[in-house]
Parts: sequence; structure tokens; C-alpha cells
Amino acid sequence: MPIYEYSCDKCGCEFEELVFDDTTPICPKCGSNETRKLMSRCACHRNGDGGDYSMPSGGGCAGCSGGNCSSCGH
Repeated sequence: MPIYEYSCDKCGCEFEELVFDDTTPICPKCGSNETRKLMSRCACHRNGDGGDYSMPSGGGCAGCSGGNCSSCGH
């Protein structure tokens, strides 16, 4: 099952949720069901020779914006 990123319209909390069906996830911070799915970011790296794109093998979390991530350590 996919993990999606959500934002709470009530308190602004951003969180990830494992989704099994079309149910609306509840905010873990305030308990509101006024949440919306966010556009997830992904990272693609171009090979050094200018060729194909590849996905990074280091992992990471949805909150990473590059560099050191305090939540997952990547």
C-alpha cells in the first residue's frame, strides 16, 4: 500500500499516512479529518556521463529537501 503525504487544513500539520482505501486520514496533531493529499517530491539524479536519470539509492523520507535530514538521518 502506498504512503501519501497529507496536510491538515485546521492546524497546518504535514504528515505521512499508509493508505489502504479511500478513507480520509485524521491529523495526528489535532485529530481533524479536514486533511488533503499533497504533491510528493521525488529526487532523480543524472548520471555523471550526462546519460540517463537514476533514482538515488540512499533512501530518505518525504520531508527531506536534500542534505542532512534530522527526521530520517539521510
